[in-house]
Amino acid sequence: MPRSRVAIVRSRPNDILADVQRVMSLGGYAETLKPDATTILKDNISWHMPYLSANTTPWQLEGVTRTLRAGGFTDLVAVHNNTVVTDPYKGEKLNKLAPLYKAYCVPELYNFLPEDIQWIRYEPKAEMLALNKVYPDGIYIPEYFIGKNIVHLPTVKCHIYTTTTGAMKNAFGGLLNTRRHYTHTWIHETLVDLLAIQQEIHPGLFAVMDGTLAGNGPGPRTMEPVPVDVMLAGADQVAIDAVAAKLMGFDPLSIPYIRMAHERGLGCGDVREIDLVGDDVSDLDLHFHVGHNFASRFGHGLWFGPAKAIQKLFFHTPLVYLFIWASAIYHDSIWWPMKGKAIQERTRRETVWGRLFDHYEIASDAAAFGPDECKRLEARPNTEGFIRD
Repeated sequence: MPRSRVAIVRSRPNDILADVQRVMSLGGYAETLKPDATTILKDNISWHMPYLSANTTPWQLEGVTRTLRAGGFTDLVAVHNNTVVTDPYKGEKLNKLAPLYKAYCVPELYNFLPEDIQWIRYEPKAEMLALNKVYPDGIYIPEYFIGKNIVHLPTVKCHIYTTTTGAMKNAFGGLLNTRRHYTHTWIHETLVDLLAIQQEIHPGLFAVMDGTLAGNGPGPRTMEPVPVDVMLAGADQVAIDAVAAKLMGFDPLSIPYIRMAHERGLGCGDVREIDLVGDDVSDLDLHFHVGHNFASRFGHGLWFGPAKAIQKLFFHTPLVYLFIWASAIYHDSIWWPMKGKAIQERTRRETVWGRLFDHYEIASDAAAFGPDECKRLEARPNTEGFIRD
């Protein structure tokens, strides 16, 4: 059996689109994705606020879209989901993703809109660790996903409940419906179950992970962005998450979702058995840590602590709306204005990636990478010396 491969390249803003193409080619996207199947682009909007390190970046999305189209994967579609603290419409606008979907003529679907996507009962072939217990009346997935490639677009960051989050966690919002909070007590097992389902329904599965600015601290939102200047890519979702975890300073096999997926043969979580291709990053020693915020302390108590015995009272009744309201208020109305906004202003002022985000412009030849009827958007004036081809 061939060894898992993860590509990692160092990058700077002037070369980012070419670097995304390089990391995808090294990671083996062309031999992984089925050329005659529709390819779903699954971006990662952890928070609708324009918070770098938490969300798919515009250069990540643009680089992937251009690479896929140039490689003959012309049938692309984006699928979005919502969360308790994320408005996908607001998120794609504030994070500068919406203009890219328009420029490259990528249609957008929303898995919470019945007119876009229908949910059907699915019987997994693999033995489930948690989902059959969490959903005793049946596991439902988006019918649209079956038979289509999927490319996940996560970022390198920490997570308060899973230590790290990346390719495997990016399937969470797309494959589970609005009651996915039921799974949090068994979140590691859930991620393993979802990967098993993905491997059954998708003919091609790939991930491109942005580590240009990585998130250190209580993620996936309340973090400190750290310039790391790398992009990762690979077909093995376990392996790319393991490499990202190692890069952040964690032992991948000490993280339950990576270890369990490795043990069940869903991928390779042992970095000693993964072929790393691309650039040498052995000098990177990030020493990330997760830590806590107000929301995580409350969540840990209900999902993992002694209070989990009464969690159904909170999450399986209308009281869940109180929790959703409190979480939204904390993130949007307390943490963002008191701390997050200042962090992002500093990031956008002091880092090359932050300045690129502020002045990001769609490549002037974008129309060449979309359907013929797609009208080319006028390129905005170039600033800060960032050259967009």
